[in-house]
Amino acid sequence: MNRHFQDPGVQAILLDIEGTVAPVEFVYGVLFPFAREHLRSYLQDAAQAAAVRSDLQDLYQEYRAEQPQNPRLPDWSGDTLEGAIAYVEFLMDCDRKSPGLKSLQGKIWTQGYQAGTLQSQLFPDVVPALFRWREQGKQIFIFSSGSVQAQQLIFRYAEQGDLTAHIRGYFDTKTGPKKEASSYRAIAAAIGNPPETLLFISDVEAELEAAQAAGLKVLLSVRPGNEPILNPTFRTLTSLDQVF
Repeated sequence: MNRHFQDPGVQAILLDIEGTVAPVEFVYGVLFPFAREHLRSYLQDAAQAAAVRSDLQDLYQEYRAEQPQNPRLPDWSGDTLEGAIAYVEFLMDCDRKSPGLKSLQGKIWTQGYQAGTLQSQLFPDVVPALFRWREQGKQIFIFSSGSVQAQQLIFRYAEQGDLTAHIRGYFDTKTGPKKEASSYRAIAAAIGNPPETLLFISDVEAELEAAQAAGLKVLLSVRPGNEPILNPTFRTLTSLDQVF
């Protein structure tokens, strides 16, 4: 196949997940509803576990910081299950990129994946691309607003099998916001590569703007189910088959 992106200077590929390797519908139509449906039962069973307590503490700190400016927040004293559930559901309704929320969602999804209730859905071109890029010596990394745990689950429990061997590393918003150039500089430094040797692929133009400002090469992912972009600023692709 004639691949329309070839750049011999690119040594590593940084991938977004939602709208790039996985359909938006899988995230919003499967994963998010699953976390909401199982939130109460999960917290009833696991709220005293150290890792879950840590998530709830992070969420309460976030709640306390926002409370004076946001009268829409539900009541939460910090020590009630109902208050925690109400606040987490509020964050879900807002699609908030909260690290505490993402960490908690990842734990709920872990149960679902391990029980066989969940299985990741990836675009059909993803697995061939991962094999092809690795054969070419490219390193593959993930940068998503979902927690590192949630990212790993998507590749470990894919319909095509465990794909984690293809992924060199994962980055979430603990590294920094996806729309800030400093995050991509931090990723390049963590990988140990100059920014100009990294290619970032995402369906969000604001993320590509930030990555480009940091010196990365960028491509815009245009997939079925993605938010339409009428006049894209960046070079687009409709399949990972088009890259290398």
